[in-house]
Amino acid sequence: MEQTILFNEIRDVIQANRFSNSTEKSYVGWIYRFIIFNNKRHPKEMGDSEVTEYLNYLTEKRHVSPSTRNQAMNALVFLYDKVLNTPLSSLNFKHAKIRKRLPVVLSREEVQEILDNLQGEYQLMTSLIYGSGLKLNECLSLRIRDIHIEKEEITIRNDNDETERKTLLPNRIVPRLSRQIQKISIQFEENRLIPDFTGATLPDHIEEAHPEYAMEWDWQYLFPSGKPTAENGTDKLRQHHLNESYLQKAVKEAVRHTRITKHVSCYTFRHSFATHLLEDGYCIETVQKLLGHKDIRNTMIYRQVLNKNKFTVRSPLDL
Repeated sequence: MEQTILFNEIRDVIQANRFSNSTEKSYVGWIYRFIIFNNKRHPKEMGDSEVTEYLNYLTEKRHVSPSTRNQAMNALVFLYDKVLNTPLSSLNFKHAKIRKRLPVVLSREEVQEILDNLQGEYQLMTSLIYGSGLKLNECLSLRIRDIHIEKEEITIRNDNDETERKTLLPNRIVPRLSRQIQKISIQFEENRLIPDFTGATLPDHIEEAHPEYAMEWDWQYLFPSGKPTAENGTDKLRQHHLNESYLQKAVKEAVRHTRITKHVSCYTFRHSFATHLLEDGYCIETVQKLLGHKDIRNTMIYRQVLNKNKFTVRSPLDL
Protein backbone atom coordinates (compact mmCIF):
# COMPACT_ATOMS: atom_id res chain seq x y z
CA MET A 1 0.00 0.00 0.00
CA GLU A 2 2.81 2.39 0.94
CA GLN A 3 4.55 1.69 -2.38
CA THR A 4 1.33 2.43 -4.27
CA ILE A 5 1.00 5.78 -2.51
CA LEU A 6 4.62 6.56 -3.39
CA PHE A 7 4.17 5.87 -7.12
CA ASN A 8 0.95 7.89 -7.22
CA GLU A 9 2.86 10.78 -5.67
CA ILE A 10 5.71 10.35 -8.17
CA ARG A 11 3.28 10.55 -11.08
CA ASP A 12 1.57 13.61 -9.59
CA VAL A 13 4.89 15.47 -9.24
CA ILE A 14 5.98 14.47 -12.76
CA GLN A 15 2.71 15.73 -14.23
CA ALA A 16 2.88 18.92 -12.18
CA ASN A 17 6.30 19.55 -13.76
CA ARG A 18 4.78 18.90 -17.21
CA PHE A 19 7.27 16.18 -18.09
CA SER A 20 6.52 14.10 -21.18
CA ASN A 21 4.74 10.76 -21.05
CA SER A 22 7.95 9.00 -22.09
CA THR A 23 9.86 10.67 -19.23
CA GLU A 24 7.16 9.61 -16.77
CA LYS A 25 7.34 6.02 -17.99
CA SER A 26 11.15 6.03 -17.81
CA TYR A 27 11.35 7.56 -14.31
CA VAL A 28 8.69 5.28 -12.83
CA GLY A 29 10.42 2.26 -14.37
CA TRP A 30 13.86 3.11 -12.97
CA ILE A 31 12.51 3.90 -9.51
CA TYR A 32 10.61 0.60 -9.48
CA ARG A 33 13.74 -1.35 -10.48
CA PHE A 34 15.76 0.48 -7.82
CA ILE A 35 13.26 -0.57 -5.15
CA ILE A 36 13.26 -4.19 -6.36
CA PHE A 37 17.08 -4.22 -6.36
CA ASN A 38 16.99 -3.20 -2.70
CA ASN A 39 14.53 -5.95 -1.66
CA LYS A 40 11.50 -3.65 -1.85
CA ARG A 41 12.76 -1.24 0.81
CA HIS A 42 11.07 2.15 0.74
CA PRO A 43 13.36 4.82 -0.81
CA LYS A 44 13.00 7.06 2.25
CA GLU A 45 14.87 4.35 4.20
CA MET A 46 17.78 4.61 1.76
CA GLY A 47 20.02 7.30 0.35
CA ASP A 48 23.32 8.07 -1.35
CA SER A 49 25.02 4.75 -0.62
CA GLU A 50 22.17 2.63 -2.00
CA VAL A 51 21.82 4.82 -5.10
CA THR A 52 25.58 4.68 -5.69
CA GLU A 53 25.57 0.90 -5.30
CA TYR A 54 22.71 0.57 -7.79
CA LEU A 55 24.37 2.81 -10.39
CA ASN A 56 27.61 0.84 -10.06
CA TYR A 57 25.63 -2.38 -10.47
CA LEU A 58 24.16 -1.07 -13.73
CA THR A 59 27.63 -0.16 -15.01
CA GLU A 60 29.63 -3.18 -13.84
CA LYS A 61 27.13 -6.05 -13.88
CA ARG A 62 24.48 -5.03 -16.40
CA HIS A 63 26.98 -3.21 -18.67
CA VAL A 64 24.43 -0.56 -19.60
CA SER A 65 25.50 2.38 -21.76
CA PRO A 66 26.45 5.67 -20.08
CA SER A 67 23.28 7.30 -21.41
CA THR A 68 21.10 4.54 -19.94
CA ARG A 69 22.93 4.80 -16.60
CA ASN A 70 22.35 8.57 -16.67
CA GLN A 71 18.62 8.01 -17.19
CA ALA A 72 18.54 5.90 -14.04
CA MET A 73 20.54 8.51 -12.12
CA ASN A 74 18.25 11.35 -13.27
CA ALA A 75 15.18 9.38 -12.17
CA LEU A 76 16.60 8.71 -8.71
CA VAL A 77 17.88 12.26 -8.25
CA PHE A 78 14.37 13.46 -9.16
CA LEU A 79 12.82 11.02 -6.66
CA TYR A 80 14.90 12.22 -3.74
CA ASP A 81 14.93 15.90 -4.65
CA LYS A 82 11.37 16.56 -5.84
CA VAL A 83 9.28 13.79 -4.26
CA LEU A 84 10.98 12.86 -0.96
CA ASN A 85 12.53 16.33 -0.42
CA THR A 86 15.82 14.78 0.73
CA PRO A 87 18.29 15.62 -2.08
CA LEU A 88 21.19 13.25 -2.70
CA SER A 89 24.51 14.89 -1.83
CA SER A 90 27.39 12.43 -2.18
CA LEU A 91 27.01 10.08 -5.11
CA ASN A 92 30.32 8.41 -5.91
CA PHE A 93 29.68 5.95 -8.72
CA LYS A 94 32.16 4.65 -11.25
CA HIS A 95 31.96 6.22 -14.68
CA ALA A 96 31.72 3.84 -17.59
CA LYS A 97 33.91 4.38 -20.61
CA ILE A 98 31.91 6.00 -23.39
CA ARG A 99 32.15 4.07 -26.62
CA LYS A 100 31.29 6.25 -29.56
CA ARG A 101 29.36 4.34 -32.18
CA LEU A 102 28.56 5.70 -35.59
CA PRO A 103 24.89 5.42 -36.49
CA VAL A 104 23.78 2.78 -38.98
CA VAL A 105 23.01 4.38 -42.35
CA LEU A 106 21.34 2.86 -45.40
CA SER A 107 22.26 3.60 -48.99
CA ARG A 108 19.54 5.18 -51.13
CA GLU A 109 19.08 1.86 -52.90
CA GLU A 110 18.62 0.06 -49.57
CA VAL A 111 16.03 2.62 -48.45
CA GLN A 112 14.07 2.05 -51.65
CA GLU A 113 14.36 -1.73 -51.31
CA ILE A 114 12.81 -1.61 -47.84
CA LEU A 115 10.08 0.80 -48.95
CA ASP A 116 9.23 -1.59 -51.79
CA ASN A 117 8.59 -4.28 -49.17
CA LEU A 118 6.16 -2.10 -47.21
CA GLN A 119 2.53 -1.35 -47.97
CA GLY A 120 -0.10 1.25 -47.08
CA GLU A 121 0.36 3.12 -43.81
CA TYR A 122 3.62 1.30 -43.13
CA GLN A 123 5.15 2.62 -46.33
CA LEU A 124 3.77 6.12 -45.83
CA MET A 125 5.09 6.42 -42.27
CA THR A 126 8.53 5.10 -43.22
CA SER A 127 8.64 7.48 -46.19
CA LEU A 128 7.87 10.39 -43.84
CA ILE A 129 10.56 9.36 -41.36
CA TYR A 130 13.17 9.12 -44.13
CA GLY A 131 11.92 11.97 -46.31
CA SER A 132 11.43 14.45 -43.45
CA GLY A 133 14.02 13.27 -40.91
CA LEU A 134 11.45 12.46 -38.24
CA LYS A 135 11.82 10.42 -35.09
CA LEU A 136 9.33 7.55 -34.81
CA ASN A 137 7.31 9.19 -32.04
CA GLU A 138 7.25 12.48 -33.98
CA CYS A 139 5.75 10.69 -36.96
CA LEU A 140 3.11 8.90 -34.89
CA SER A 141 2.17 12.10 -33.02
CA LEU A 142 1.47 14.13 -36.18
CA ARG A 143 -1.95 15.77 -36.35
CA ILE A 144 -3.80 17.19 -39.34
CA ARG A 145 -2.82 20.71 -38.25
CA ASP A 146 0.88 19.82 -38.59
CA ILE A 147 0.70 18.98 -42.31
CA HIS A 148 1.09 21.90 -44.73
CA ILE A 149 0.91 20.48 -48.24
CA GLU A 150 0.94 23.83 -50.07
CA LYS A 151 4.04 25.00 -48.16
CA GLU A 152 5.63 21.54 -48.47
CA GLU A 153 6.49 21.54 -44.78
CA ILE A 154 5.67 19.72 -41.56
CA THR A 155 5.46 21.26 -38.08
CA ILE A 156 6.99 19.22 -35.29
CA ARG A 157 5.68 20.01 -31.80
CA ASN A 158 6.93 18.96 -28.37
CA ASP A 159 4.85 17.31 -25.65
CA ASN A 160 3.59 20.72 -24.53
CA ASP A 161 2.30 21.45 -28.06
CA GLU A 162 4.95 24.11 -28.63
CA THR A 163 6.43 24.35 -32.12
CA GLU A 164 9.82 22.67 -31.97
CA ARG A 165 10.82 22.99 -35.61
CA LYS A 166 9.64 22.79 -39.20
CA THR A 167 10.92 20.26 -41.69
CA LEU A 168 10.44 19.11 -45.27
CA LEU A 169 7.29 17.52 -46.65
CA PRO A 170 8.43 15.37 -49.60
CA ASN A 171 6.40 16.18 -52.70
CA ARG A 172 6.61 12.54 -53.79
CA ILE A 173 4.33 11.34 -50.97
CA VAL A 174 1.63 14.04 -51.30
CA PRO A 175 -0.82 11.80 -53.23
CA ARG A 176 -0.53 9.02 -50.61
CA LEU A 177 -0.72 11.58 -47.81
CA SER A 178 -3.91 13.04 -49.30
CA ARG A 179 -5.47 9.57 -49.45
CA GLN A 180 -4.51 8.98 -45.81
CA ILE A 181 -6.16 12.25 -44.77
CA GLN A 182 -9.29 11.30 -46.70
CA LYS A 183 -9.35 7.87 -45.03
CA ILE A 184 -9.09 9.24 -41.49
CA SER A 185 -11.69 11.89 -42.31
CA ILE A 186 -14.16 9.09 -42.97
CA GLN A 187 -13.05 7.28 -39.79
CA PHE A 188 -13.47 10.49 -37.75
CA GLU A 189 -17.00 11.06 -39.04
CA GLU A 190 -17.91 7.46 -38.16
CA ASN A 191 -16.48 7.88 -34.65
CA ARG A 192 -18.51 11.05 -34.12
CA LEU A 193 -21.65 8.91 -34.33
CA ILE A 194 -20.53 6.87 -31.30
CA PRO A 195 -22.36 8.28 -28.22
CA ASP A 196 -19.37 8.14 -25.84
CA PHE A 197 -16.73 9.32 -28.32
CA THR A 198 -14.92 12.43 -27.00
CA GLY A 199 -12.25 12.92 -29.66
CA ALA A 200 -8.47 12.72 -29.85
CA THR A 201 -6.22 12.73 -26.81
CA LEU A 202 -4.69 16.14 -26.03
CA PRO A 203 -1.65 17.43 -24.12
CA ASP A 204 -2.63 17.90 -20.46
CA HIS A 205 -2.59 21.72 -20.44
CA ILE A 206 -4.60 21.86 -23.69
CA GLU A 207 -7.07 19.37 -22.24
CA GLU A 208 -7.55 21.65 -19.23
CA ALA A 209 -7.85 24.93 -21.15
CA HIS A 210 -9.57 23.80 -24.38
CA PRO A 211 -11.14 20.33 -24.07
CA GLU A 212 -13.30 21.14 -27.10
CA TYR A 213 -10.22 20.85 -29.35
CA ALA A 214 -10.43 17.06 -29.02
CA MET A 215 -13.41 17.00 -31.38
CA GLU A 216 -11.99 19.45 -33.92
CA TRP A 217 -10.72 18.06 -37.24
CA ASP A 218 -7.35 19.84 -37.14
CA TRP A 219 -6.49 18.11 -33.86
CA GLN A 220 -7.07 14.56 -35.12
CA TYR A 221 -4.07 12.26 -35.52
CA LEU A 222 -2.68 11.56 -38.98
CA PHE A 223 -2.11 7.94 -37.93
CA PRO A 224 -4.90 7.09 -35.47
CA SER A 225 -5.16 3.70 -33.82
CA GLY A 226 -7.81 1.32 -35.10
CA LYS A 227 -10.54 2.06 -32.56
CA PRO A 228 -11.12 4.62 -29.80
CA THR A 229 -10.46 3.20 -26.34
CA ALA A 230 -11.98 3.83 -22.92
CA GLU A 231 -10.19 6.49 -20.88
CA ASN A 232 -9.09 5.80 -17.29
CA GLY A 233 -11.83 3.33 -16.48
CA THR A 234 -14.61 5.67 -17.68
CA ASP A 235 -17.10 5.19 -20.49
CA LYS A 236 -15.53 8.04 -22.48
CA LEU A 237 -13.82 6.88 -25.65
CA ARG A 238 -10.68 8.69 -26.84
CA GLN A 239 -8.73 8.37 -30.06
CA HIS A 240 -5.02 7.60 -29.63
CA HIS A 241 -2.33 7.45 -32.29
CA LEU A 242 -0.76 4.17 -33.40
CA ASN A 243 1.62 2.39 -31.05
CA GLU A 244 5.35 2.44 -31.90
CA SER A 245 5.44 -1.34 -32.24
CA TYR A 246 2.98 -1.11 -35.15
CA LEU A 247 5.67 0.24 -37.48
CA GLN A 248 8.69 -1.30 -35.77
CA LYS A 249 7.44 -4.83 -36.46
CA ALA A 250 6.57 -3.97 -40.07
CA VAL A 251 10.03 -2.51 -40.77
CA LYS A 252 11.71 -5.53 -39.20
CA GLU A 253 9.65 -7.85 -41.40
CA ALA A 254 10.35 -5.77 -44.52
CA VAL A 255 14.11 -5.89 -43.90
CA ARG A 256 13.88 -9.67 -43.48
CA HIS A 257 12.67 -9.89 -47.09
CA THR A 258 15.73 -8.04 -48.40
CA ARG A 259 19.41 -8.96 -48.55
CA ILE A 260 20.31 -6.13 -46.18
CA THR A 261 22.41 -7.37 -43.25
CA LYS A 262 22.63 -4.07 -41.34
CA HIS A 263 20.80 -3.66 -38.04
CA VAL A 264 17.89 -1.52 -39.24
CA SER A 265 15.39 0.24 -37.00
CA CYS A 266 12.93 3.05 -37.67
CA TYR A 267 15.59 5.48 -36.44
CA THR A 268 17.95 4.28 -39.19
CA PHE A 269 15.84 6.17 -41.74
CA ARG A 270 16.36 9.44 -39.84
CA HIS A 271 20.12 8.78 -39.79
CA SER A 272 19.99 8.10 -43.53
CA PHE A 273 18.04 11.33 -44.15
CA ALA A 274 20.80 13.39 -42.49
CA THR A 275 23.67 11.58 -44.20
CA HIS A 276 22.11 11.75 -47.66
CA LEU A 277 21.51 15.51 -47.30
CA LEU A 278 25.20 15.99 -46.49
CA GLU A 279 26.08 13.81 -49.48
CA ASP A 280 24.01 16.15 -51.63
CA GLY A 281 26.06 19.11 -50.47
CA TYR A 282 23.69 20.77 -47.98
CA CYS A 283 25.46 22.58 -45.14
CA ILE A 284 25.66 21.10 -41.66
CA GLU A 285 23.63 23.98 -40.18
CA THR A 286 20.70 23.22 -42.50
CA VAL A 287 20.74 19.56 -41.52
CA GLN A 288 20.96 20.53 -37.84
CA LYS A 289 17.87 22.73 -38.21
CA LEU A 290 15.84 20.06 -39.99
CA LEU A 291 16.75 17.42 -37.39
CA GLY A 292 16.03 19.77 -34.48
CA HIS A 293 19.45 19.30 -32.86
CA LYS A 294 20.17 22.00 -30.26
CA ASP A 295 23.89 21.16 -30.27
CA ILE A 296 25.58 21.00 -33.67
CA ARG A 297 27.97 18.37 -32.30
CA ASN A 298 25.09 15.90 -32.46
CA THR A 299 24.78 16.62 -36.18
CA MET A 300 28.52 16.43 -36.84
CA ILE A 301 28.49 12.66 -36.30
CA TYR A 302 26.90 12.29 -39.73
CA ARG A 303 29.99 13.84 -41.29
CA GLN A 304 31.97 11.04 -39.68
CA VAL A 305 29.61 8.54 -41.30
CA LEU A 306 30.01 10.33 -44.61
CA ASN A 307 33.80 10.20 -44.42
CA LYS A 308 34.06 6.64 -43.11
CA ASN A 309 36.29 4.48 -45.32
CA LYS A 310 36.74 7.28 -47.85
CA PHE A 311 40.35 7.92 -48.73
CA THR A 312 41.98 10.74 -50.67
CA VAL A 313 44.34 8.35 -52.45
CA ARG A 314 43.60 5.77 -55.16
CA SER A 315 44.73 2.18 -55.05
CA PRO A 316 47.61 1.36 -57.42
CA LEU A 317 45.50 -1.47 -58.78
CA ASP A 318 42.98 1.09 -60.07
CA LEU A 319 45.77 2.97 -61.81
